[in-house]
Amino acid sequence: MARFADRLRRRGEDIDNSADCLEICFPREFEPVTDSGSASTLSTRFPSIVAVASFRLRLTCRCGEPVQSSPAPPKPKPSRSSPMFRKRLLKKVLQQRRNGGGPGGGAGGAGEVAQLDAQIALHYGVPYAASVMGFDPVQRLLAVGTLDGRIKIFGGDNIEGLLISPKSVPYKYLQFIQNQGLLVAVSNENEIQVWNLEFRQLFHFSQWDVNITAFAVIEETFFMYLGDENGLLSVLKYDVDDGKLLRMPYNVTIHSLSEAAGVSLLDTQPIVGILPQPDTLGTRVLIAFERGLLVLWDISEDRAIAVRGYGDLHMKGQVSGAQTDVSEHQIDNVDETEEEREICSLCWASRGGSTVAVGYITGDILLWDMTVSSRQGKQTDVSSNVVKLQLASGSRRLPVIVLHWSAGSAKDTTKGGHLFVYGGDDMGSEEVLTVLSLESSNGLESVRCASRGDLKLDGSFADMILIPDTGVPDKIRASALFVLTNPGQLNFYDGSALFSGRKSEEVYAQPEARKFPVAVPTIDPNITVTDLYSLTGTGHPSISLKKFCARQSVAPPISGNMKWPLTGGVPSEMSLKEDRAVERIYVAGYQDGSVRIWDATFPILVPMFVLDAKVSDIILDGANASVSSLAFCSLTLTFAVGTTSGLVRMYKLHEHTGDSSFHFVSESKKEVHAVHHGRGFHCHVAFMASNSPVRSLRFTGSGEVLAVGYQNGQVGMFDASQLSMMFCVDCASGTNSPVVSLSIYGVVSSAAVVDQSQKEIAKSGKNSTDVLLSLTKDARLTVIDSTSGLVINSHLLDQKQLSAVSMYVIDVASDEEQTQSSGDKSPPQSQTGKEQKDLDQKQAQGAETSQKKPSQHSHSGDSNSLLLVCFEDEALLFSLTSLIQGSNKHLDKIKLAKHCCWSAIFKNKDDKACGLILAYQTGIIELRSLPDLEILAESSLMHLLRWSYKTGMDKSMSSLNGQIAMVNGSEFAIISLIASENDFRIPESLPCLHDKVLAAAAEAASSISTDHKRKQNPAGVLGGIIKGFKDKADENANLRRSFNAQTHGELLESIFLKESSAEASIPSPDDPIEELTIDDIDIDDDDVPLSPPPASSSTSHVHKKTTVEDERAKLFEGSSAADKPRMRSTQEILTKYKFGGDAAAAAAHAKDKLMQRQEKLERISLRTQELQDGAENFASLAQELAKNMENKKWWKL
Repeated sequence: MARFADRLRRRGEDIDNSADCLEICFPREFEPVTDSGSASTLSTRFPSIVAVASFRLRLTCRCGEPVQSSPAPPKPKPSRSSPMFRKRLLKKVLQQRRNGGGPGGGAGGAGEVAQLDAQIALHYGVPYAASVMGFDPVQRLLAVGTLDGRIKIFGGDNIEGLLISPKSVPYKYLQFIQNQGLLVAVSNENEIQVWNLEFRQLFHFSQWDVNITAFAVIEETFFMYLGDENGLLSVLKYDVDDGKLLRMPYNVTIHSLSEAAGVSLLDTQPIVGILPQPDTLGTRVLIAFERGLLVLWDISEDRAIAVRGYGDLHMKGQVSGAQTDVSEHQIDNVDETEEEREICSLCWASRGGSTVAVGYITGDILLWDMTVSSRQGKQTDVSSNVVKLQLASGSRRLPVIVLHWSAGSAKDTTKGGHLFVYGGDDMGSEEVLTVLSLESSNGLESVRCASRGDLKLDGSFADMILIPDTGVPDKIRASALFVLTNPGQLNFYDGSALFSGRKSEEVYAQPEARKFPVAVPTIDPNITVTDLYSLTGTGHPSISLKKFCARQSVAPPISGNMKWPLTGGVPSEMSLKEDRAVERIYVAGYQDGSVRIWDATFPILVPMFVLDAKVSDIILDGANASVSSLAFCSLTLTFAVGTTSGLVRMYKLHEHTGDSSFHFVSESKKEVHAVHHGRGFHCHVAFMASNSPVRSLRFTGSGEVLAVGYQNGQVGMFDASQLSMMFCVDCASGTNSPVVSLSIYGVVSSAAVVDQSQKEIAKSGKNSTDVLLSLTKDARLTVIDSTSGLVINSHLLDQKQLSAVSMYVIDVASDEEQTQSSGDKSPPQSQTGKEQKDLDQKQAQGAETSQKKPSQHSHSGDSNSLLLVCFEDEALLFSLTSLIQGSNKHLDKIKLAKHCCWSAIFKNKDDKACGLILAYQTGIIELRSLPDLEILAESSLMHLLRWSYKTGMDKSMSSLNGQIAMVNGSEFAIISLIASENDFRIPESLPCLHDKVLAAAAEAASSISTDHKRKQNPAGVLGGIIKGFKDKADENANLRRSFNAQTHGELLESIFLKESSAEASIPSPDDPIEELTIDDIDIDDDDVPLSPPPASSSTSHVHKKTTVEDERAKLFEGSSAADKPRMRSTQEILTKYKFGGDAAAAAAHAKDKLMQRQEKLERISLRTQELQDGAENFASLAQELAKNMENKKWWKL
């Protein structure tokens, strides 16, 4: 028998692989075994015989006669360890995927993968190309527009949002429709966009025909002024119901305005500035034209209130803001050649809108008095209308690009305010933002510059915005300053320190500029490596980590009682639940050696804790080195941090205070130190096996052993439970090629390999089934025994490849697993409720069992497992069992059209790898299926985020089941790729950018404040002031009565629905002066005015004359005859006698009655609804009872 075995073995070694039949001769006396186990017996004893799975086995006797003792054996199945079997299995899987079935296919696999719907789930940071800002003082939201068509919204509590325009076009105007959750943006292509912040969507856009040169939204309304390059002032309204922008009939052309203002213009001029006057409810607007003309226009009367800019340049005085030795009373006349100068910027420079500051291209700043109601030409001295501010003494100065005003303290009437200026300095001077403190006790004649401060800028200036304090009714008094510089830098200045700090020489002390607080720091300190980890399905009570997620404000400390100005937005309802657990965390390593961890369960990152690089009272070499690799075991809540110095630190996420021990383990020594820890998480052990930077970390399934790959190609294994170093071997074969990827693989006994190294392992008595796979950058794969460190095999996967990116172990289901999985689908509809309940219990028990299984850090042994290796220009698919056995032949090879820089896989509901994500250096993100590697869909960073790929971006990219976290400069984003992914797409999990409760409260408070002001001062600012000529009295009275009956928006709409009838309301000096009498004057203290009174430079002498008809009309209250008095209504009688003629009190009484009536109606309606609900319940109960009685037999009644 032994001799026969030897001959058979020799015969098997000489097998011709091209033969179709293998003939084995037996002696006549030998009875062959032809049962079903013969093939497996032969394959076990003689692996080389079954190497070719297509052979037919024919048994014959020595004499040549076929064996007839038993039927011919069936065709032997090929061994799963053979390459031919794996190729056939791969082809079968690919065919099933093409047909829509099999593993990864159908509803559970390919169908889900194919539904690519990339969305931005989260975005933090200031965009790189930020250029313009806007602010909502009620919702406390800051908007930042960019040069590439993006809008970033900043709120409080890490609530941020990103809006992306369909076109990558810069924005030039950005304003909120206050407290309405609407943002209006105007692009450089003159497209007007209306964004809804609640839904984060573009609700409407409209293309304007001509170039828009000025834009302003009227506060507390849906109306907006628009000026174009032809000098036309237009009015737009956003219709909330229809979601569209409507162009109102009202408009003012430059020709009609010049005629009304009495100014002769040779050609058209663009409107460069529009400023609604404060306290006029939008009925007066200052219009600035490019060549210096300023017109204060009243839309309710269609007339020019004041005109400035031509012939008014004889200065009253010059106030120097450049040198402190120049007297504030110095007089300086301006040449006539300066009459026409181009306007660059303007802003109101007083509380009531009586003074405007205008910046010119020459570097001058002029303060214009806009209170004079008429223009008298040469007959009147207008020297008191303007004052000049000069920041520098040079002849060539920078244009004044930006002007902003902040009023001073309301208690100090001598303090005018603070003027913020960008520009006006000498050419070539340092780029600064100048703050001038102006004081005035009696108009422009007493203006003096108290102090000047220059704020240094980090980069080139982009924009600035003043933020009013929270709860302060004075909206023009700022409490904070935001300065935007390029590229994407936002600095914050505290208003109290900015306005109060002075030196004795009347120059501001340099205030401290603070960086805008960011939710995820990316630059200071620099972020080096990131990762996303899941805590679900581990069986660990992750809810214990919730106590470290206490919501805290990331705002910097502010002096005094001032609060952080940005508090807008509403956190998601799900994130505020008390019983929620931490399901996902985001981890980032930094250049200073620290590690920060956030709760990423919902699309708003909540900071949890910071792992410091230092250990208390212990000095470690390389402790502050940059973090180069991260690893996390969700089973044991253990963190491993690798640094560029070769040091590996380990942390347990279990809070421990008091005394504990710290272990330092290296190849030569092991040290134990007693340390005292405070509150938080601390490093308990550090390993040092090499001075080379750590490139890759990987935990085993139990989380007790850590594999470490180094830059020089070495691989080490550390036992965290025993606090020992297991081994450290060289996997680069002397090339010092860095280790780019590690993987732990569990080998089953059937995949054992006849190899010398394994024989040594068997002799040593160690039956380890885990092997460590190491991939270096030069495409060398090394298989190492995870216990002893012996190298089992080492392959050079591709001789031409020197740029390996990553590798992944993919489990492919066998025929039996497919059959079993198809049988474990949802139960048929015919199952009863009890069967369904039992099935649910079994599924729950199965889920609990799966939670106790090892984590995804290691892969269980399966002879069908594949190894996917990604290179820069190709992807290779191997049989993992063949690689372990010594074969490096690939099963499939895919050429990549572009250079790949990063990759990741994601899994389906069964925790099976079903898709591959590839990121290319061109910014393209590609989605491929597994294992056939077919392209399913693709997107791009430019399309999603308007990002372009930068070198080194792949180091900060991480992924978790179709969610990609990435960093670009100061920006951080998480992209959700798969449409079926619900972690970041549930509407209840998203924070809202518009607070409806705050909006309703602010609207109610505004209405109460308006009613209170009407009661205290029904006449408002125009009470007791002369209203105009006699022919205008009736019209003005009608307008005032309409304001009492209409809201602010309704009043403006009634005006804008009419076409403008601009007439020349400013009389010429040659016109005859009409003599006025007392009858031509209308004095009314009971009506609310439309606008504040213009101050008059001259008064007319009025003679008092009365007539009998006027006295008779007043006596009989409008009745034409004395014997027939006019009938009055009940409300008029109550107003006159019960409330003493106080119309406001009568209105309040009527309102109270109306509210009481409304409450009664609501109670009646509620009672009616309750009765109706009770009746419906009774009816349904009766119907149910009738059905039950019908089903019962008569003898059961």
